[in-house]
Amino acid sequence: MNPGELDTQAADLIQLLSESTGLEEAELRKLRDQALATGQTFDRVLLTRGLDEDKVLQAFAKDLDLDFIEKLEQIRVPGAFVDRVPLAFARAHNMIAVEEVDGIMRVACANPLDVHPQDDLASMLPMEVEFLLSPRAEITEVVNRAFRHKADGVDEALGDLDESDIAGLAASVEEGEDLLDVANKAPIIKLVNSVLFQALKLRASDVHFQPFTDRLQVRFRIDGILYDMETVPKNAQDAILSRIKVMGKMDIAERRLPQDGRATVRIGDGEVDVRISVVPTSDGERAVLRLLDKTARSYHLEQIGLDESNRDTLNHYIHYPHGIILVTGPTGSGKTTTLYASLTKISTGEKNILTIEDPVEYHLDGISQVQVNTKKGLTFAAGLRSFLRQDPDVMMVGEIRDLETAEIAIRAAITGHLVFSTVHTNDAPSTVTRLVDIGVEPYLVSSSLILVVAQRLVRTTCPTCRVWQEPGRTEMAEIKDLGLDLSRLKDGKIAHSPGCEDCFQSGYQGRTAIYELLPMTEDIRTLIINRASATELKKAAIAGGMRTLRGDGLEKVIEGVTTPAEVMRVTQLDAF
Repeated sequence: MNPGELDTQAADLIQLLSESTGLEEAELRKLRDQALATGQTFDRVLLTRGLDEDKVLQAFAKDLDLDFIEKLEQIRVPGAFVDRVPLAFARAHNMIAVEEVDGIMRVACANPLDVHPQDDLASMLPMEVEFLLSPRAEITEVVNRAFRHKADGVDEALGDLDESDIAGLAASVEEGEDLLDVANKAPIIKLVNSVLFQALKLRASDVHFQPFTDRLQVRFRIDGILYDMETVPKNAQDAILSRIKVMGKMDIAERRLPQDGRATVRIGDGEVDVRISVVPTSDGERAVLRLLDKTARSYHLEQIGLDESNRDTLNHYIHYPHGIILVTGPTGSGKTTTLYASLTKISTGEKNILTIEDPVEYHLDGISQVQVNTKKGLTFAAGLRSFLRQDPDVMMVGEIRDLETAEIAIRAAITGHLVFSTVHTNDAPSTVTRLVDIGVEPYLVSSSLILVVAQRLVRTTCPTCRVWQEPGRTEMAEIKDLGLDLSRLKDGKIAHSPGCEDCFQSGYQGRTAIYELLPMTEDIRTLIINRASATELKKAAIAGGMRTLRGDGLEKVIEGVTTPAEVMRVTQLDAF
């Protein structure tokens, strides 16, 4: 291809990207020149700039004449790919096979201009390879699912442990250490890295190192449930805890006091934040690591479990110019994800969005996020007060815990700002009475609050082993308790997953949210001013068309997304 043709092809790509992303062509040419100057690929520079990944990949797909698949949820990865391609390679280079057709392996990738890994992959497979494009988070999810039963180095690392390694551990940790790079590591380091990598592969949110009198038990929390995993010899316990402390930049000599730390580890190109907590117990120190995998999370209102009606309602209120939107539920109910999805939706570059959180869980492009630091006096209230001098349009405060924070949030809403926050209550109506209980005047709640969102997380039925069947005696009792009319079931059947290797025989894989949305209508505002109880508010809200948590859960049971037992489990305190 001669230089003139190259220039024409580049101009076509710039035009496609401009149409897809809305960025000016001149700005895109600057970014292309930046890529050439730094040696980075053009697509990576664009994503670093904060552009929407789907739109960037769609433009590249058109330019390179490749297919683009936005969702890979129902993909079954061909066995030939799993057998021949190392997990480390697939994860590091964001590649996964989606199907094998007529002797051609179709492989999804997220980096269209990374030609060397594509060539390497083609040499690993005994057939022709055809590439297509998909978002990185989708590929990561399928890679984790496809390789979850492949050996990941934990058993090998346990076998390599010996007394000399355990006796003296004083290894330093590199900033952003790559979990895949274990070839030349000491066995203890290799073991900890392999455990973390296995946890990420299995979508674990937390890793527990729990000491017993005779062993150190490794446990993973997956979809909210704890599972026992590896058992480590007791004599390796101190070395492993020391390694974890080194990762979190803690004092390895201090074994009598609780300590907190954090680390960042890499998996290929992706980063994972690790929050570490160590506490002394009678059997030795116990560590819990919270994993925040930045590569596997995306926040969009369409992906968090909202049905069309609830999504339209939430989308309507998050575009209000001012007011307070509260998200409520217990710890671990997905409140932060809903808030982040809402902020991402309205973050168009035209609004100044500020958040104060404890902690900042994921970094959002184009949004200024502040970490609470109570030791230095940076509380939710102090941060929110300072935000008012930062010319904000939208503010998010991690939690309203006291009257001071509530009053500042209400003052901000009344003076023309949109405020998002969370409260710990059982349902949407009791959120209103909670604000009054902590001392906020009812007329202020009535005039500032515009929407309350209550939510819970339910486990979803495993798509691999899901079957439709008539409910048994247990399910019938649960359906009766939930108040579900049997005539609403599809052909009188519900979804049931008996359990398989993909779901640890649990019958569940992944989670979604159930919601209860309470908009502030005139009737509700009048009740608030008259100091109505939560029960009265709930009756009025249901009469006005509000679907309760259980009601939303029942819709998901009918659709086969979850089971009656799951809805019962998470809404047992919300019976009305």
